[in-house]
Amino acid sequence: MIVKESLHDYMKVGIVHFMAYPFAAGGDQPVAASVAEVVEDDFFEEIEITRINDQKERDAVTGLLRTSGVDVGFGAQPWLLKGGYDLNSFDEDRRAQAVAAMKAAVDQAYEVGARKIGFLSGPRPAQRRDEALALLVDSVVQVGRYARSQGDGGLVLSLETFDDSTDKCALVGANRLACEVAYEVRKAVPDFGLMVDLSHLPMQGETPRQALSATRDFINHAHIGTCVIRDLDDPAYGDLHPYFGHPKGESGVPEVREFLRCLLDIGYLREDAPERAVVAFEVQPLGAQRSRAVVADAKRVLREAWRTL
Repeated sequence: MIVKESLHDYMKVGIVHFMAYPFAAGGDQPVAASVAEVVEDDFFEEIEITRINDQKERDAVTGLLRTSGVDVGFGAQPWLLKGGYDLNSFDEDRRAQAVAAMKAAVDQAYEVGARKIGFLSGPRPAQRRDEALALLVDSVVQVGRYARSQGDGGLVLSLETFDDSTDKCALVGANRLACEVAYEVRKAVPDFGLMVDLSHLPMQGETPRQALSATRDFINHAHIGTCVIRDLDDPAYGDLHPYFGHPKGESGVPEVREFLRCLLDIGYLREDAPERAVVAFEVQPLGAQRSRAVVADAKRVLREAWRTL
């Protein structure tokens, strides 16, 4: 496939703010200035933020988002991970706490004007997987029904697929397994979908074509990034989303190009789509690296991958 039109004709390019600016992940630091850096760059048409605990800071960010014209996504992943919440816990009290945390995330997502909320499953149990999957479905349906009852009811849920054995060790690792969850959840929450992240695929042991062919009927969000998994002693090992040029990284221009080609093949990206789908960077500065440099590297990689399709 040869595509010469602007990549912006096919997608809304987004960025995971709390990954590009890691201090934002906990929700306690001032983030308005870094959010402004993103929304004032017209390369980006979507930004994904996470919880902001201070009301004044949240109001300031909400004002920025409303005047910028960008789409807004809300990432509940840091909220769940940092809080140790488990949506598929066998302990009903723990699972109820996780559902409550997700409902609180839904409330804040509506407050900042988000249209989509991303999250992940709880950890993979050593046994009783089918029971854990059923509990996860029940939890997600509870959250989905709550989201439809709040605000204008237009907040869409997106379950991100992670690794099940390398770093996060999540219940929903394999993308085919994620589709089983999505099929069940959609019986009660029809607009529910899956988020597929290029940086997770090497940890999942899947190629872009395998993952995207499996999820083509359920995918509603896409992330691009890389990971380091071949050297356990490398500071970037695991699910840390380093810059694309990392010498031990799994993804660069060729892998991003293949991911985009597969997104086109399954129809996730289409020039004639009523609304362009989001493809968002998930990259993180490590050590003394600068956020803007890592983000600029990601933009260059995406442009080159698109140019050489």
